Amino acid sequence: MTAHGEGKTPEMFDFDGDLLREECGVFGIFGHQDAAALTALGLHALQHRGQEAAGICAYDGKQFNLEKRIGLVGDHFTKEKTIARLPGHAAMGHVRYSTSGTTILRNVQPFFAELASGGFAIAHNGHLTNGLTLRRELIQSGAIFSSTSDTEVLLHLVARAPQRRYLERFIDALRQVEGGYAFVCLTDKKLIGARDPLGIRPLVLGKLGESWILASETCAFDIIGAEFVREVENGEVVVIDGTGEEGLHSYKPFPPQEARPCIFEYIYFARPDSIVGGRSVYEVRKEMGRTLAREAPCAADVVVAVPDSGVPAAIGYAQESGVPFEMGIIRNHYVGRTFIEPTQKIRALGVRLKHNANRSVIAGKRVVLVDDSIVRGTTSMKIVQMVREAGAKEVHMRIASPPITHPDHYGIDTPTRDQLLAANKTLEEMRQFIKADSLAFISVEGIYRAAGYEARDPVRPQFTDHCFTGEYPTPLRDVEAAENPKELPLLVDAG
Repeated sequence: MTAHGEGKTPEMFDFDGDLLREECGVFGIFGHQDAAALTALGLHALQHRGQEAAGICAYDGKQFNLEKRIGLVGDHFTKEKTIARLPGHAAMGHVRYSTSGTTILRNVQPFFAELASGGFAIAHNGHLTNGLTLRRELIQSGAIFSSTSDTEVLLHLVARAPQRRYLERFIDALRQVEGGYAFVCLTDKKLIGARDPLGIRPLVLGKLGESWILASETCAFDIIGAEFVREVENGEVVVIDGTGEEGLHSYKPFPPQEARPCIFEYIYFARPDSIVGGRSVYEVRKEMGRTLAREAPCAADVVVAVPDSGVPAAIGYAQESGVPFEMGIIRNHYVGRTFIEPTQKIRALGVRLKHNANRSVIAGKRVVLVDDSIVRGTTSMKIVQMVREAGAKEVHMRIASPPITHPDHYGIDTPTRDQLLAANKTLEEMRQFIKADSLAFISVEGIYRAAGYEARDPVRPQFTDHCFTGEYPTPLRDVEAAENPKELPLLVDAG
């Protein structure tokens, strides 16, 4: 195998530190002469799921070739010379956001290893909630880790599995891990995809001609003109070893149970033009806005979205309430992660580097600000202040998700509970903190109705919604073990 990497880790500055961080994105294609180039395009469409690093591994019939880069897909993988180093009919790739520590090249996926059965590449979206526990056990038994990613845990489990065939070894490894995950793996003969037993993390199946594709979202198919076939089912392992209908095989190694996908795919993570659970993400977000307008009406002159993720909900709010929607905040898409080690003077500018109030539609108006979530609350406070300084008569905040009261442990980088505004303050205290004239959130029941259900099933919820309810759908072994620092001293970064 050949591998290449360039660039040192930039110390990127997040101006507000108050955003839900995207997870990661995976893409794989089998049976196409332009596999690496199509993978690069697919990852470009998934760039919103992780902007810190990207990697592609391809198999050319003789050897695996791996390219990893710090930075955006378009900065590296649209270059002809890079793609030329990735020949072959099969390829897979990953875009990444680090949920723990600084992005370094050795943590960038895909990971590759030469195992007893041959070369094996793996990439992962999600987080293993027993990854630290397994990592400690593996290290104590002599395993050597080269990264701090929990994805490497599965690589070791596959390597140590007693079975002979790759598929059997992979399934044996999956049965030892817990949490939310979507894996894409590449061998010299197969492209393999797997989704966790509850389907917390997304994975979809598509076709381009006779070639099969795996991806985190359907928007990755659109960019290359591929057809969306179906979602990989919760607990399903798909094996692609050829083209056409006979090239795809499905396995169900886990006991059957109802799916519980992550509700944040609808609220925040998925691109608006993707299809999730058979529904348009854009339409669901608009319906969230409509539901919010019914649950929390407001006498106002204009509805303004906090761009970009708040836009569909704001449109829905405006349609339901009859209050006109206007572009009252303009987002600068070319600032934020491009600033490296800014001066304190630039730092003090804060949210204005990313957003600017459009005074012409705000001055003298009663404004309804619609956003997708409040995490720590510092960004909301700055935006409310900015809108007031632009001349707004009143500023009313409406949030198209319920209050976030619990951290995530399945691949979303959320603060600890003591840093979550809604976990530590009442609604009125939150309103005072962000300095809005009023504040309201969509209800948990309302978000289920917006997503197409009559109500939330209290016994078996249709979604993974622990950030709002505290009801985690899997054991959290690492969290429990971490209560004793001597038990689990290692840090593991999510896939």
